[in-house]
Amino acid sequence: MEPAVLGGKLASSLITPLLKKLFVPDAPGAGLVDKPVRLSSLVSFKGEKRTLTKKDVHKLADHLVARAVDSPGEAPFPPDEQTAVADALARRLLTLGNLDMDDVQAVRLGHRELARQLEYGAPPTAGLSTDSRHFLDNATEWACLQILEFFTRRSTFVARTLVEQTRTQAELIARVDELIARSPRPGSQDRAFERRYLPYVAERHNRITIYGIDLRDSPDRWPLEVAYLSLEATEEHPLSEEHPGASYDRQLPAEEALSTHDRVLLRGDAGSGKTTLVQWLAVTAAGDGDRIPYVLPLRTLLRTGQLPSPAAFLAATDCPHSPPEGWTERVLTAGRGLILVDGLDEIPSADRHRTRDWLLALIRAFPGNRWLLTSRPTAVRPDWLSSEGFRELTLAPMRRTEVKTFVERWHTAAQAPEYEAPLLDSLRTKRDLARLATNPLMCGLICALHRERRGYLPTGRKELYDAALTMLLARRDRERGMGALEGAELGEEAQLEILQRLAYALVLSGRTEMDVETAEGIVERCLPTVASAAGQGNAGTVLRTLLLRSGLLRQPALDVLDFVHRTFQDYLGARYAVEEGHLGVLASHADDTQWEDVIRMAVAHARPRERVALLRELLAQDEPRLTLLALACLEHATALDPGVRGEVETRASALIPPRTTEDSRALAEAGPLVLELLPGPDGLTDAEARAVTVTASLLGAEEPDGALAVLRRFRDHPSLDVRRQLAGTWDRFDTREYAVEVLDHLRRDDDLFLRCSTQEQLDALRLMRPWHGLTIEGSPTWAEIIDAVGDPDAVHVLGLERNVSLQALDGLLAFRYLNELRLQDCHHVQSLAPLSELPLTELTFNGIAETTGLRSLHGLTRLSLDQVLPRRHLRDHLPPDARLEYLHLGRDTLASTDLCDLDRWPTLTTLSLGRTDRILSAEDWQEVGRLPALRNLVLNNTSLECYAVEEMPVIPSVERLHLPAQGATWNQLVTLADRLPGLRTVHIKTYGLKAPVDRYASIFPTAEVTDDRR
Repeated sequence: MEPAVLGGKLASSLITPLLKKLFVPDAPGAGLVDKPVRLSSLVSFKGEKRTLTKKDVHKLADHLVARAVDSPGEAPFPPDEQTAVADALARRLLTLGNLDMDDVQAVRLGHRELARQLEYGAPPTAGLSTDSRHFLDNATEWACLQILEFFTRRSTFVARTLVEQTRTQAELIARVDELIARSPRPGSQDRAFERRYLPYVAERHNRITIYGIDLRDSPDRWPLEVAYLSLEATEEHPLSEEHPGASYDRQLPAEEALSTHDRVLLRGDAGSGKTTLVQWLAVTAAGDGDRIPYVLPLRTLLRTGQLPSPAAFLAATDCPHSPPEGWTERVLTAGRGLILVDGLDEIPSADRHRTRDWLLALIRAFPGNRWLLTSRPTAVRPDWLSSEGFRELTLAPMRRTEVKTFVERWHTAAQAPEYEAPLLDSLRTKRDLARLATNPLMCGLICALHRERRGYLPTGRKELYDAALTMLLARRDRERGMGALEGAELGEEAQLEILQRLAYALVLSGRTEMDVETAEGIVERCLPTVASAAGQGNAGTVLRTLLLRSGLLRQPALDVLDFVHRTFQDYLGARYAVEEGHLGVLASHADDTQWEDVIRMAVAHARPRERVALLRELLAQDEPRLTLLALACLEHATALDPGVRGEVETRASALIPPRTTEDSRALAEAGPLVLELLPGPDGLTDAEARAVTVTASLLGAEEPDGALAVLRRFRDHPSLDVRRQLAGTWDRFDTREYAVEVLDHLRRDDDLFLRCSTQEQLDALRLMRPWHGLTIEGSPTWAEIIDAVGDPDAVHVLGLERNVSLQALDGLLAFRYLNELRLQDCHHVQSLAPLSELPLTELTFNGIAETTGLRSLHGLTRLSLDQVLPRRHLRDHLPPDARLEYLHLGRDTLASTDLCDLDRWPTLTTLSLGRTDRILSAEDWQEVGRLPALRNLVLNNTSLECYAVEEMPVIPSVERLHLPAQGATWNQLVTLADRLPGLRTVHIKTYGLKAPVDRYASIFPTAEVTDDRR
């Protein structure tokens, strides 16, 4: 609200009597004193002549503000802020009593400076809206104007030199009153227009358009707020003063580019999201209302040949609303504008310098606004505007998480949720497809094609590449109404001819970049064969056109170019190799994994006879990886001799699916190509399903995305072995993603354990449903463990390994339903006594400081210990009345104790003896022989010498024997067979290694011999 408008609310005839109360009346003889009187003695709320209190001043301010609000016309500020505005005005008026000046000095200051003195002297205002602050400032100025006029009429001590100023003050008031009577309130028309313009901007730019997609049932426009994706922008920063010339890239969300800098030049490849970001910034600004957005597409502005002045911004962009005269200039003068200039690369180079001059003229004429200019990377040189204070940023390729978000939002907007999951799975497992999906344009094309095919991408994806190339090379610019740039206009086929030669040169060299001089030489040799390129310019001109407009080439550094996606290089290089008949060259490089995609794309381009020759070349080398490469090529072969197809499938069926761990390891050696060929769980045996997950796990470090996609398919598998494999391969993948995508879906039971080996994995427990079985490695405190677990009552089995921070086990009392505990190398644990309060049935420990309290664990049925015990007899350590069924004695226990007193636990059915340096005695074996319920005997040492089996008595109750595959002599095995006549099963532990077990069958003729690979 301007002072003149406020004057309309508070005419001088009304405000003067109110403000007069702030000062004491004239005293007799006041004009005879020698010295001027300070303001502090003139105000009526201080000094000896006080007639007003501070409360009265607040009432006076209330009255002034109420008069302004209640008068006819538009309210100057939100009604709910009236009290706060009045209080702020009162605080400013009270500051009159603190000013160290007299009335003469106050008049010399003028009303505006006096108002500023009151503002500075009063407590700061906080929480007021922009309109309220504007009203308060103008109300203070108007009050000061009236106060100074009052001084000039009241004081007899004002010097004669102030008479002219007095006359000026009265004249100013009269003119303002006259202006009020005849002029409408300025600003009201602006605000009314902005209330129409901002919703129009938000609506106009709130939909994303993808050019070049006309597939059936696939939307080409959808709401911006649904589909917008926050992308990253990179900015080059100098490393440090100690390293001149060195730099690093810093990333920030692209939409925050203008939050810390008013001028930004944003570069990005074709389809990287530049225009979408412009739309987002415009819609966001229109919603906030703090800044007025102007979206200025340069190709639209230059239709008439002239770049517009601010007054013509809206007309040049076909805005149907007509602003009040001078509105844009007022917005820009106030620094309220957000000017978004889009598409510097979309205008001829001859116009770019003119555009630069136009832009800089506007910036200098209207400082304080925010400016964004977008361009493809190669349109202008680096630092094109840096001297003018422009910050240069580059849109980064989409990350995997951003691709996932884009696909999800696309399918939401297209109302096609049933196609979302299959496409995400393909993007994770198909490497060339994933490399293509690095910007919103290509992601949108992939989504559209996938939906067009009802959830099925074209075989070999050749059709996808063809559609992408058509869109990038021809349709996108044509549908946006763009003509030739840089003096060259090449058709789609002409561009393809040149691009494929560049691609093949890179493929042959084994590189992904070439210098511009080499590229110009290739283009120059190509031009005579391309009829449509005649007259389009020299090789340099044509190459610059391809760099600027094709969307396939880019210039990552000075005098260097490459393809924006490696997959386009491979695709176009293969196309040229087939056209030139270079299939032999391709076959000769089949052993190089860098040529895999080129060979697959060559099969897609080749004619049926050529496909047969190339596939037979691959099979002839009789290598598993090349057999799998041939299998991968089949999806690209739309027409192929059935005999060759059958031969490839037969040869590959011996490799996929893998059936054993050995098969899995051999298959993984073929590399990430395997991930595309691994089947899902349907139709697989449990052993095959586990082998598939082993293969994917082994490839997790090399190709985590594809491996994760394979493992995700098995997360609902019922087999415990499969679920154990999935749980055990956590550390090969991103911790949080694997926890959410795989682990959280696994069926829980007490036989499935999850190991947390890092702090990040421990933190990820919070993201999942509770686990019944956990092993926690490292040294977190009890508080950290309980916080990560979340629900200790859900934990039935807990393992703690290498924890050096725990001394007392009292923290375990939070796990009220704990049945099994394993303590490994927790060297500072002092006592097991707290465990007596838990329903433990199974305990395993080694390497703890003290075993005190072990005898009190009466509920144990399974006990494993590998611990040096201070006394020789087991009866001095083990719980005497526990009904033990399983007992394992490790090396340290066997070294420090004997087996006497074992018969005190007649319920033992399984005895496991660890690797030991002590040779067992006849007395030890006699004690074992007295166990009436013993059914299982486990010998873990690879050498049976230490067990002295020749001292073993006949133990007819033992039915199952577990032995290592290595280390037993023929005589020792014969002795075991003689001493254990009741054997029904012999498990040979091979630990996943190939070991002959046939020889055991003749030694144990009454028993079944099995290979235990775990």
